[in-house]
Amino acid sequence: MAIEVFWISGSPFAWRVLLTLEAKRLPYESHRLEFSKRDLHTPEYLAINPRGQVPTLRDGGYVVYESIAIMAYLERRYPETPLFGISAEETGAIWRVICEAASYLEQPMESFILPIYGDAATEKADQVRAALPTIRDELTRLEAALRDRDWLATQAISAADIAVFPLVKSLLRAAGKPAASAFEHGLTPFSTKYPALAAWLVRVEALPGYERTYPPHWR
Repeated sequence: MAIEVFWISGSPFAWRVLLTLEAKRLPYESHRLEFSKRDLHTPEYLAINPRGQVPTLRDGGYVVYESIAIMAYLERRYPETPLFGISAEETGAIWRVICEAASYLEQPMESFILPIYGDAATEKADQVRAALPTIRDELTRLEAALRDRDWLATQAISAADIAVFPLVKSLLRAAGKPAASAFEHGLTPFSTKYPALAAWLVRVEALPGYERTYPPHWR
């Protein structure tokens, strides 16, 4: 049976899984769900993901959810084209970047983008402003990591790049929304503020299969 992935357009966490499947060149069956249709709350979907979140991956009779768990499963199940390193040192570097993103960037990213996406930036202005210093600090750290190398953790693209890329793209999309202009977010022009990160984004976007992963409603 084919690998099945359940996702929502624009979810950075689901995007990680799509990018992983493409980077590993694995065939998969795509199931795009929609919030507006309450697809995440149907009995059928809750039977495979009782949290009612995305992404979820089903591989034959095995089901796993949470984006990083899915990435780790795919690495062990399909070790060709390794994304979590080929040495202990590489694996440690990759997991450090992933853990830093999960610990320090994901929550402030959501505190910034969700009010802007949800037309709630005015009433949640304090939340948005409070998230920005941490976001800028974390982007500065990523910028420094990329000044003398092409990829975040190893000499080739790895799970570290795949885990972080959708977070940065989501921040940039939100920063370009009219509602974001009320905040001095300091994220744009991105190529001037963070030139190494901007060049890294272009490298990820040049990977084979990238276009198949791009959020359809962003086009």
